[in-house]
Amino acid sequence: LRPYQEHGFYWLNYLQEIGWGGILADDMGLGKTVQTLTFLNYYLRKNGKLNALVVCPTTLMFNWENEIKKFTPEIRYIIHHGGERTRDKNIFLNTNVVITTYGTLRSDIKMIVDVPFDYVILDESQAIKNPASKVTKAAGLLNTKNRLCLSGTPLQNNTFDIFAQMNFLNPGMLGSIEFFRQEFSIPIDKFGEPDRKDHLRKLLYPFILRRTKEQVAKDLPEKVETILYCEMEDEQRNIYDAYRNDFRDKILGTIETQGIQRSQLTILQGLMKLRQICDSPAILNEQEKFPNHSIKLEEIGRELTENMGNHKALIFSQFLGMLALIRAKLTELGVDYEYFDGSTTAIDREKAIQRFQNDENCRVFLISLKAGGVGLNLTAADYVYIVDPWWNPAVEQQAIDRTHRIGQTKNIFAYRMICKDTIEDKILQLQERKRLLARDLITDDEGFVKSLTRADVEYLFS
Repeated sequence: LRPYQEHGFYWLNYLQEIGWGGILADDMGLGKTVQTLTFLNYYLRKNGKLNALVVCPTTLMFNWENEIKKFTPEIRYIIHHGGERTRDKNIFLNTNVVITTYGTLRSDIKMIVDVPFDYVILDESQAIKNPASKVTKAAGLLNTKNRLCLSGTPLQNNTFDIFAQMNFLNPGMLGSIEFFRQEFSIPIDKFGEPDRKDHLRKLLYPFILRRTKEQVAKDLPEKVETILYCEMEDEQRNIYDAYRNDFRDKILGTIETQGIQRSQLTILQGLMKLRQICDSPAILNEQEKFPNHSIKLEEIGRELTENMGNHKALIFSQFLGMLALIRAKLTELGVDYEYFDGSTTAIDREKAIQRFQNDENCRVFLISLKAGGVGLNLTAADYVYIVDPWWNPAVEQQAIDRTHRIGQTKNIFAYRMICKDTIEDKILQLQERKRLLARDLITDDEGFVKSLTRADVEYLFS
């Protein structure tokens, strides 16, 4: 653990000893998950048992799973989500950590409420900021000894956001809804009364631990790269599966009759189409137009509105169609952005760069991966999203390094968005095997396809 993470671990211990709940509110990317897992691991060793429930947004389930495998492999876990999920609460009692989503918590609350937990952890706990919502009520019903919230932005819009989270953690601590509204919410948000604000800050101080990136910069590496796993929903998955099966039969047929060398064009086409569906079936260039089912778009929207705070982000995609969908999404969410692709003139490009670098309100820069790889200095950004990562990490590295230039004083967080159990996921596995080859020989898509064996092709389209 880094020094500030170690401090976070001790703080979680202290909360458990005094029997109160708290919010670990470190900035996005500082490792709230790993601090929590370290503590749960310690709890398991100390007590010989652990039954914990982690509730998080759908896309973070696999993040929890990967971090458990990587950092605390002795913790046994299950993912409770999707149509196949168990209805038997004994299964919950035979594992250390149950990972589920807010939606599943809401629908399965009747079953989950009977399970006695040692810990309930709400990740991205701003999800329960509305005290009247069903999910907030469901969270309040859980039967647990200890409660913990994780959120980089516990207060998004107003003082009232904190009430439901605190009420989940320490019921009654801030009084009734009405009392809190009259005492704090209205005086602070409407009239900006400093003494009320100060009073609330003192009340909350022991229960919130927040470190910003700037405060812990000296403990951070210059850049941190993470994979954001996205789970397609049924509509997107069905279109993906249909195309994959179609191309698999076609490609393996061509390999049979004409050999692998002659099949390269079909393989390239297949790879391209499947990648596009991972972004959104709506960007396929087909006679029949598909609706826009895109888990990545939802995730980008969530990240930018909930996690970014006052940071700036670059978003790279290879597909102009996807960039157009992201633009529409940002406009709908009221997020101010700049944009350029290969067709943007040099003058407009410079204007866009200047505004992004210097205008506080402009939070996001959308760039086409091919146009934006070279010769750009965008040091105002400290978050980078690669929407559709591909086999060649060098191109992505270049994109990430746009922010990571001389003159950059911030630490960079880079996220590669990957749809689980798809071509993107499989390419990651292949990349590991072909890393050395890629470094030396392969520079373009054709070169990449040439390096594939029949077994590789079968694997990619499986």
